[in-house]
Amino acid sequence: MQAFLTTLIMVSIMLLSAIPGYILVKVNAVKPDSISAFSRVLMYVCQPALTLYSFNKADFTKELGINLLIFFAVISVLQLIFIGIFYFAFRKRSDDVRYRIATVATTLSNCSFLGVPLLEAIFPQSQNVAVYSMMYFLSMNLIGWTLVSAIITRDKKHIGIKTICLNPATLSIAVALPFFLSGFKLSAENGQFLGQLDIMITILGKMTTPLCMIIMGMRLATVQFKKLFTSALQYGVVGINQIIFPLFALGLLVLLPIDKEPMLCMFIMCACPVASVVQNYAEILGEGQDTAANTVLLGALASIVTLPVLALLIQVL
Repeated sequence: MQAFLTTLIMVSIMLLSAIPGYILVKVNAVKPDSISAFSRVLMYVCQPALTLYSFNKADFTKELGINLLIFFAVISVLQLIFIGIFYFAFRKRSDDVRYRIATVATTLSNCSFLGVPLLEAIFPQSQNVAVYSMMYFLSMNLIGWTLVSAIITRDKKHIGIKTICLNPATLSIAVALPFFLSGFKLSAENGQFLGQLDIMITILGKMTTPLCMIIMGMRLATVQFKKLFTSALQYGVVGINQIIFPLFALGLLVLLPIDKEPMLCMFIMCACPVASVVQNYAEILGEGQDTAANTVLLGALASIVTLPVLALLIQVL
């Protein structure tokens, strides 16, 4: 029951933080055309800082390293399976951008922007939960900047070694890993400059969740509520993403020789609402923005029910 209450409170507070973005657009303080710029700040500045914060918080051990590799492999396979299923299911309707967005939105989870603060609240004594979230996010972004971008734009140029290596998620992991593996911390214990740098990175990293929700509120101010609540496709995508996908993942995880902590972390992150990066990719790529925004918004609203209920399974496990 504690996990249920913690999750309900966290999700409610996060949804409330979307209100300023909604107001800013409604009073014309921010123009809708500027939303993509906020998305770029989130993807290129705040998210890399969150990655550095997460790895800096964890202490590397051989056991943790093995768990992270297994975690990365399992979640990558899970995401590819589901994207593959719906890519073939919707292939005859791929001319319609709504179905291309639906293909990826069935799988991608808000594992980082929502996942990190949620995991830290549910498992306050663990220093490793944030770094598990980053491995999930790395996997999702490697798929996102390549396969997802190719599906949305129908352009295979996004699938390549250059795109895999030169994206914010990969580059931030590449910077964080040497410190993580060596055990060197960005902290005041290693000098005043590093202490201040750690504070700056922490602040920027923790901005991801409120900025993500503010962007969501901005986009909410631009959509018609009728379109938000009357699309059967969007309801189907949210149901698959936030109920079927996490339960399928949990069923697989209990069959695998995975430690309980990474298993529970993966389940919670799979249960997070439709990833806001679906909207961010659409904004950056310039296709399907309205469908992506509507699906993400509907998923966020639905998560106030789906996420706390699924969190009850933590008590059983």
